[in-house]
Amino acid sequence: MQTAPARQSGKHDAPKRSNVAIIGLGTVGAGVAKLLIDHGDRTARHAGKTIWLSKAVVRDLKKPRDVELPDGILTDSIDEVLEDPEIDIIIQLMGGLSPAREVMLRAMESGKDMVTANKALLAEHGAELFTRARQLGRSIAFEAAVAGGVPIIANISQCLSANQITSLEGILNGTSNFIVSQMDEKGAGYDETVRLAQQLGYAEADPSMDVDGTDAAQKLAILAHLAFGATIDWRDIPRQGIDRLAPEDLQYARRLGYRIKLLATARLIDDELELSVAPTLIRGDNPMAAVRDAYNAIRVVGDAVGPVFYHGLGAGQMPTASAVVADVIDTAVGRTPITFQTLEYFSSEHPPRAAQRDVETLRGRHYLRLTVANHPGTLAAIAGVLAKHHLSISSVIQPEPGGDGSAGSSGGDSGTPDVVPLVIMTHEASEGAASRATTEIEALPCIAGPIIRMPVKG
Repeated sequence: MQTAPARQSGKHDAPKRSNVAIIGLGTVGAGVAKLLIDHGDRTARHAGKTIWLSKAVVRDLKKPRDVELPDGILTDSIDEVLEDPEIDIIIQLMGGLSPAREVMLRAMESGKDMVTANKALLAEHGAELFTRARQLGRSIAFEAAVAGGVPIIANISQCLSANQITSLEGILNGTSNFIVSQMDEKGAGYDETVRLAQQLGYAEADPSMDVDGTDAAQKLAILAHLAFGATIDWRDIPRQGIDRLAPEDLQYARRLGYRIKLLATARLIDDELELSVAPTLIRGDNPMAAVRDAYNAIRVVGDAVGPVFYHGLGAGQMPTASAVVADVIDTAVGRTPITFQTLEYFSSEHPPRAAQRDVETLRGRHYLRLTVANHPGTLAAIAGVLAKHHLSISSVIQPEPGGDGSAGSSGGDSGTPDVVPLVIMTHEASEGAASRATTEIEALPCIAGPIIRMPVKG
């Protein structure tokens, strides 16, 4: 199998061969192994040498795998890989923070260059790992850590290096985008759609990091570092997930000419960064609104190049494996070690070039969905609170009682519901003002339940 022409290249001359090992043979790891074994001639053509899969470390040797491996590749011993001087590159595809961090440090101390797709590890321990790699003369490649098969890391850090990037915004989580797309297009409920995403392999058994905005915030922290030189703790990024999103919000957004997407945003204003992750109403004619299912998209604006739009699959076995193998090739050729030392990713020796802006000062329009008492004076009371906090109303939707099935309980013999939905779109205002207004409105006696509030992109 190893020497079949269509599989891993059979050229055995050691000087023209890079030996690699995979740690973690899950969905992505199996895809990486398929590319290295089944398309060895292709990778050799791009690398100028054979990329030879020597070992794959797994926890359970007997577990069925989604890839046919030659004999002798599987092992359950990390030490066997770390102590093998013939292995040049380790593809670290373990999830989580520990023992992934410890394994990466040990591997670099053993003289290995690293390729990883673990964005949580980089968002949490990037400075430590990258500083240690530079001290040891090693490199870390991480294209697959953000946006799967979309080559956004290389484009921001290298291809757009002549620019001062002024903003980036993106759909960075394929799982949440799939869920929102299904809810929007099929009218399905949130819980039902999450179960479908799990069945299709888009969502984990515990999808909380995808749906609560954590995953997107971690990726945004990495992109903000590359684009703006900012050192950002992802926990400091204001974030709201899709777990409170209801089908009626998607329906109202459509009536208003918008689509809702979980949008990660970073903007440079007066040497400060505005950062956020939130379900956002995006105008229907904006290309970002058309991004469906498990696809990701990132719009980057540079002062020289202007706006650039990247779009592709951000989740799934082979798109992510594509980015991993590209990193392996770049490392084997020698491009990664050069750029890694030159660009000084996550350097603790240089101060950040941009600070994070106070969330209270962020400005934008807002969508509010309220459940309100169906009696005179309700709208006036709400409008009064908005005016007090300098929020002006752009438009209002109040469906006819019972007209769309969203009204509340009946108010006796009259058949008039006690509560009805009310949707308000505001003009631009600060986040602080919108937050204070929302809190005050929720305390009004005419309000039943919490208010759903989302930003609106013009």
